[in-house]
Amino acid sequence: MNDATNNTTLTIGKVARRTGIGVETIRFYEREKLLPEPARDPSNGYRRYPESTVARLQFIARAKELGFTLRETRELLELRAGPATCGTVRAKAEEKLGDVRRKIEDLRRIERALRTLAEACPGEGALDDCPILGALEGGFGDGS
Repeated sequence: MNDATNNTTLTIGKVARRTGIGVETIRFYEREKLLPEPARDPSNGYRRYPESTVARLQFIARAKELGFTLRETRELLELRAGPATCGTVRAKAEEKLGDVRRKIEDLRRIERALRTLAEACPGEGALDDCPILGALEGGFGDGS
């Protein structure tokens, strides 16, 4: 069974090429139930994916780019398939936005601490006197 005789299904390699997602990642998404288990070609046992797999993988990739976890992506896929409303999906997006804002604050705190450490270091001298190493050993505040 090849694409010339049946263009409604794709091999895993073709799905990987069309989406830019590796074969092992596609198999991982199957194990994680983000993708339904594909049919098998009876003549050779190869996985045969419907065209819709490409769009689903693109959805998964975009969700990943936006910071959604696998669990959250699975929930979004379930919402997409079920009786959810746009408001339900918006609530998920707003929840993720809150997570992102908290991470940004954490990164700003880390930036301040690192800036303080870098400014405290003269950039010369013995390692025993290095204020950065000293701070990592517990001798300096977090800079917030």
